[in-house]
Amino acid sequence: MAKEKKENRVFENETGVQGQYKNWFLEYASYVILERAVPAIEDGLKPVQRRILHSMKEMDDGRFNKAANIIGQSMQYHPHGDMSIGDALVNLGQKDLLIETQGNWGDVRTGDDAAAPRYIEARLSKFALEVAFNAKTTEWQLSYDGRKNEPVTLPMKFPLLLAQGAEGIAVGLSTKILPHNFCELIDATIKCLKGKKFEIFPDFQTAGMIDVANYNGGKRGGKVRVRARIEELDKKTLVIRDVPYGITTSQLMESITKANDQGKIKIKKVTDVTAKDIEIQIDLAAGISPDITIDALYAFTDCEVSISPNACVIVNQRPMFLSVQELLQVSAENTRTLLKKELEIKLAELEDKWHYTSLEKIFFEEKIYKELEQKHETWEKVILSIDKAFEPYKKKLKRAVQREDILKLTEKPVRRIYRLDINELNEQIKAIEADMRQVNHDLEHLTDFAVAYFETLLKKYGKGRERKTEIREFDTIQVKHVAIANTKLYLNRAEGFIGTGLKKDEFLCDCSDYDDIIAFTKAGKMKIVKVADKVFIGKDILYAAVFQKNDERTTYNMIYLDGASGTSYAKRFNVTGITRDKEYDLTKGSDKSKVHYFTANLNGEAEVVKIVLSPNCSARIKEFDFYFEELEIKGRGSMGNQVTKYPVKAVKFKEAGRSTLAGRKLWFDDKFGRLNTEEKGQYLGSFEEEKILVLYTDGSYELTDTEMTQRFEPEKIILIEKFNPEKVITAVYLDHDKQQFNIKRFRIETTTLKTRFLFIKEGKNNYLETATTDDNPILVVQSGKGTQQRTNKFKVASMVEIMGWKAVGAKLTDFNKSTEMQWEHRPEKENAPPELF
Repeated sequence: MAKEKKENRVFENETGVQGQYKNWFLEYASYVILERAVPAIEDGLKPVQRRILHSMKEMDDGRFNKAANIIGQSMQYHPHGDMSIGDALVNLGQKDLLIETQGNWGDVRTGDDAAAPRYIEARLSKFALEVAFNAKTTEWQLSYDGRKNEPVTLPMKFPLLLAQGAEGIAVGLSTKILPHNFCELIDATIKCLKGKKFEIFPDFQTAGMIDVANYNGGKRGGKVRVRARIEELDKKTLVIRDVPYGITTSQLMESITKANDQGKIKIKKVTDVTAKDIEIQIDLAAGISPDITIDALYAFTDCEVSISPNACVIVNQRPMFLSVQELLQVSAENTRTLLKKELEIKLAELEDKWHYTSLEKIFFEEKIYKELEQKHETWEKVILSIDKAFEPYKKKLKRAVQREDILKLTEKPVRRIYRLDINELNEQIKAIEADMRQVNHDLEHLTDFAVAYFETLLKKYGKGRERKTEIREFDTIQVKHVAIANTKLYLNRAEGFIGTGLKKDEFLCDCSDYDDIIAFTKAGKMKIVKVADKVFIGKDILYAAVFQKNDERTTYNMIYLDGASGTSYAKRFNVTGITRDKEYDLTKGSDKSKVHYFTANLNGEAEVVKIVLSPNCSARIKEFDFYFEELEIKGRGSMGNQVTKYPVKAVKFKEAGRSTLAGRKLWFDDKFGRLNTEEKGQYLGSFEEEKILVLYTDGSYELTDTEMTQRFEPEKIILIEKFNPEKVITAVYLDHDKQQFNIKRFRIETTTLKTRFLFIKEGKNNYLETATTDDNPILVVQSGKGTQQRTNKFKVASMVEIMGWKAVGAKLTDFNKSTEMQWEHRPEKENAPPELF
């Protein structure tokens, strides 16, 4: 029996320990989630931030306080060490919204730390004092040691959570709310209060660019792409002007150096010359394209980062995942409720003030104060007699006369009684009644009052808080197109191997680790493989090269023997895309099939070959020429056209052929600033060896080739088209010094590619207004507004002679801010898409 009881006690103890571990973990997880990592939806603050702000409010006297003192004051409320409070204080100070700072508070862009707390100072900003504090509407609770009261949440009348952002890791969950623009949040809140649709997107102190196409309202599963702005200083130098959110200059430089060491980019050096503004200078290696390097920096370094938001907040003591739109709606309604409470409190205070002022007026106007001169047995009877004297006037009052009211009246100094001006009391009552009417009006029109409140906030604090991060859609950079060819590829034709490790065999080409390799064998087999140390293709490799997906211009010319029938066939085909590592048979599939002749032609060239038949065959003509240009380009699986049914001894190259392909049709995508063949944007024309002309807003022109990796800035382009050296350019530009628009007509006389030439008068604030290459352009100029608006048309060809490209030009009209210019539109067939004609 004793043994059984002992076993039961052991079992109970084990169960108790397990239960305690379970409870302890749940308590710990709840504490971390609710009290440390995740902000509350009411004010957008974590407990440590709230306690810091509350401490600063207690200390507030309009002067700066040492950060060390603020930390010490906050420790009365926050049950953790000074380090955690100090870090949270610096984080708040760096956001430059609720706290004004003095001293070295560090820099989020460079990652520099703040100075020690004894050296830096802070105080609450005027904005914080206006939106975050009101003791009358604050709910209070005891601090951790029970000695003081602290706010449960601050009465925040602003979407602070979305303005500052938040990040934290708890037990089993995390939160990451990106910061948004101050002015845009107020505009969105006003729209929300009015019941209108709104959109809000992140904005960062670090500036840069952001693609919000997949933001998904800041919910889980969404993401944004953030890029640093990279400028081309010259053909050998790039400059980075800002950093992506969450990345410091040192991290950025480290990622660039790492990419260079790995051979993904080629640079001479990277130098950080950051002072007040971010500036990282990158010197390029000789012969390296700046456009391709910019793409590579976005592809391989921290110049572009992807951020996944995860808006988790505490709602009713529980974590919830919401969208930023929902967070703003909650904030707007919360602000509306707080404003209503403040109005109701103000109204109650005004009613009390009106009541007492009215009592005071009656007390002196009706000489009730003389009851104090009567001889009463007790003080209580004096109070009762005064109360009785008020009886005829109680109907004028809005509430009952309390004992406290009478006591307050009797405490007025005697000197005040004799000097009292009844008219002054009447004016006070009128003013109080006017205030009460206004408060009642605001309560009846609460939404309008809330909208006016936010409009006032925007007017008072919005200046200097405009959007810093540019919202734009990013193009998708193909890694293999920008990767530096830093790997040598080798080929063993006889054995059929290809790879980077075959250094004793035939050198094939330079390639990158991201490339695919296409290869063809004597047996008529084709395979595409990834660059690797050693890959088997098939014995007797005829041709191998780097494969370009969707390449419709590279054409393969081939003559092969069908092993089953003995007939030889010729075919021309493209390879635009296949399954990697799969073997494709380009013949009819017989075992004894083989390739007689094979060439790869980058621009669809069709050569002439000599077919030599076997001398023992019965054919009357043993040699003849074969013209590939007579074959149509088909798919790789086509059988091809019959060349001969007799045995072929040899196929010999005779004569190079011309391209059978039309010029490459190009478009300019003005969204991403890219040339393309996918019919996106403005059609430029069909190109073979022709160049492209670009005119920029700064008054310069540039001739460039059709290299698809080029980057353009669409917002800086006035005109882009296929270059015709015979065309005359008509340009109108502003001469800022003379405050006039000049016009000139000229032809391009330079031939240097990818170099800008200034063709307008050099001068500060001069810019190109408009330009055209029409043969007989007509310029329409509108100036003035309303009834004063005038429109003039200029037949420019008859007005202005053709001059040199460096000429200043002739005056067109005086400068006026309201002036608008446009060319009279006439359709031009030469630049229209081919399908229209």
